[in-house]
Amino acid sequence: MAIARGAGTEIIRTAHFESIDNTPTELIYGVRHHIYTILSIIIMAPGGGNPSWCRCYITGYDSFAGTGGETINIFQQDIKIGETFVWNDKFSMNGYEPVDFGAGIDSEAKQDAIADQLVSGDSNRQILKLEGEASGDHFDTTITYIDQNNA
Repeated sequence: MAIARGAGTEIIRTAHFESIDNTPTELIYGVRHHIYTILSIIIMAPGGGNPSWCRCYITGYDSFAGTGGETINIFQQDIKIGETFVWNDKFSMNGYEPVDFGAGIDSEAKQDAIADQLVSGDSNRQILKLEGEASGDHFDTTITYIDQNNA
């Protein structure tokens, strides 16, 4: 049976990644009019290389400065070989950036612009990424999240 993905649906998703290194790896590739609620990110350093830290961040809209394509850091965590880190603080992100409204959220219209995700073009996609410090790092990662389709 196929999973319904149309407007108004809510799907719990999971994805697994083996051996993430210092190349930014997309954990969630945003889709317009979707809201993603991240439930957990589990990261394990099984061996190989000499990992020291990994960092998770969103490439997206900075509502403070009113600029797109910015790096919004979520966490950076030291992880040594054989250790596991579990991020289970919930947070949400949109699939796309809003129409640029300038710095600050000081009106209902600006809050609505963020929710509306009306900017078009692939460069306005918001992406959740994970990367390690060095090319020899090996981080096995599992992410679980809710994908709400409001298209």
